[in-house]
Amino acid sequence: MNYKLILILILSGLVLLFTIQNVVVAEIQFLFWSIQMSRSLLIFFLLAVGIIMGWFLHGYFKPRKGRLNSFKQRAEFG
Repeated sequence: MNYKLILILILSGLVLLFTIQNVVVAEIQFLFWSIQMSRSLLIFFLLAVGIIMGWFLHGYFKPRKGRLNSFKQRAEFG
């Protein structure tokens, strides 16, 4: 069997176990809004928001680093 398939099955089982154990409803308050959702769903949403923010910030800062290197090379040779 493929080791990637085994790893995916183990991780899926751990996620399922985590979800089953964290079904307690948590209340979230932000400014004037209040919402109730399960704790595992809240953690999933926070993880997704963190991944999306990291992806956007990586895309923002990576090209700037490349531009700075090209400016340095032009300054050295020009």
